[in-house]
Amino acid sequence: MKKISILACVFFALSSNAQTKRPDNWFNLDPTNDKINGVSTERTYSELLKGKKSTTIIVGVLDSGVDYTHEDLKDIMWTNPGEIAGNGIDDDKNGYIDDIHGWNFMGSKDGKNVEKDNLELTRVYKTLKTKYDGKSEKDINSKADKKEFKYWQVVKADYDKELAQAEAQSNQYKFIKEAISGVVDKIKKDKGITKVSLEDLKAFDAKDQKDKQGKMIAVAQGNAGMDVEELLSQLDEAIGAMDGSRLDINYDTRSIVGDNYNDMTERYYGNGDCKGPGAFHGTHVAGIIAASRHNGIGIDGIADNVKIMSVRCVPDGDERDKDIANAIRYAVDNGAVILNMSFGKKYSPGKKEVDEAVKYAESKGVLIIHAAGNASDDIDEIVHYPCKKYENGKNAPNFVDIGALSWHAEDEIAAPFSNYGKKTVDFFAPGVDIHSTVPDLNQYKDASGTSMAAPVVAGVAAVLKSYYPFLTPKQIIKILTKSSLKNYKDKKVIKPGSKDEMIEFGELSKTGGIVNLYEAVKMAEELAPKK
Repeated sequence: MKKISILACVFFALSSNAQTKRPDNWFNLDPTNDKINGVSTERTYSELLKGKKSTTIIVGVLDSGVDYTHEDLKDIMWTNPGEIAGNGIDDDKNGYIDDIHGWNFMGSKDGKNVEKDNLELTRVYKTLKTKYDGKSEKDINSKADKKEFKYWQVVKADYDKELAQAEAQSNQYKFIKEAISGVVDKIKKDKGITKVSLEDLKAFDAKDQKDKQGKMIAVAQGNAGMDVEELLSQLDEAIGAMDGSRLDINYDTRSIVGDNYNDMTERYYGNGDCKGPGAFHGTHVAGIIAASRHNGIGIDGIADNVKIMSVRCVPDGDERDKDIANAIRYAVDNGAVILNMSFGKKYSPGKKEVDEAVKYAESKGVLIIHAAGNASDDIDEIVHYPCKKYENGKNAPNFVDIGALSWHAEDEIAAPFSNYGKKTVDFFAPGVDIHSTVPDLNQYKDASGTSMAAPVVAGVAAVLKSYYPFLTPKQIIKILTKSSLKNYKDKKVIKPGSKDEMIEFGELSKTGGIVNLYEAVKMAEELAPKK
């Protein structure tokens, strides 16, 4: 989901009507006092938690890596108390050498790291293609093979569709970038300048159709607060994410790791580089949860007494089930009580192993917050993995799925890219234009996706667990469910993925609610033991 969220962000920016730029900290603001659907972080601290004591808790960020040197994150990173940095010894005897701020399941013992990988669809397609490509049903004999052959036909159709869509989307982004770049280059040449402003764009006399389209998009995003160079940078990133590796059956970086990938019981592989390459996504997620509050720089995360543990397991492409299962177990075994999992995919060959890891987390009292996904899908019907439903049909009681909320007009309150599901998605939280930490040079940028909504909820849950440590995962989920704001439950909104189809907001999730820290803390206080 790492790159999917970036693509969703770009697509959303280019296809929506640009509106007035929202406050950078909108996800922390209050619906009543600030007239924006944040989770009321600042109001909660000033009115309900002032003077209260809290307990430091560990939140595991299972993601692409976290820049633990970032100015707004370095003070809130978990540091393994039993490990001595850089000595090449497993000091705490947990099976992982030099795991100072977490662990990397996508690296080798000699320090090499996986950055890009296939989609799981590609890996499944490749495996089945070897067996069934060119065959028809009459060529298949056994009942088991006939069943698998039918599955192969579904996978092949999905792969062919994905390949065509990827090519079309890549061409779309390339055209848009060329159109905007053409306008920018002409303005620079005509005016003899090196940086193009919004005023320059508005004044540009576009004559041909391509220039008109480039100007229209650049001006629209400029009105929304996005600099044209930043827009071009995001388009470059989106185009780079569609370089073909995700769908190339001959592309394989797993050999870097050096594990026996087919051995799903193998746990002790990887390295201690829990930042790794491509740490944008995980760093952004970590900042939303707990970027240092009131240090006078950058942003304020939601939780004020949290340590972030980085477990690197999500590449540019689809995560591998073996890595996810091990990442969950590593985080749980090393003290994390909340896990943020902002990733997902449509296929899961190792679902059994992931399910067992989720059950292990449940047995240790660990809450899992999962992003619902960015495909505008009804995930009651189209399953995205990992999911809370086990193979026996029961739901994991420590697992919630989060949809993305927009700050835009009320009829667009559900982000157009967000997955939804009356039975599967638990509630919505801010997930559009979220300003947070990004790696290298202490930077901050906006990003959109359910990947951003999940850490908002993880931050809220972390506050509850920190100030009310007696709460169990089930109790926290119950509080988040009951306290979520239902103001929009009966309101007609644009259905994600549609142009103008209207649906009641309450039909998009189990609760029809929007997570709110202020109301959640009030409810937690009622459950607190009386002195």
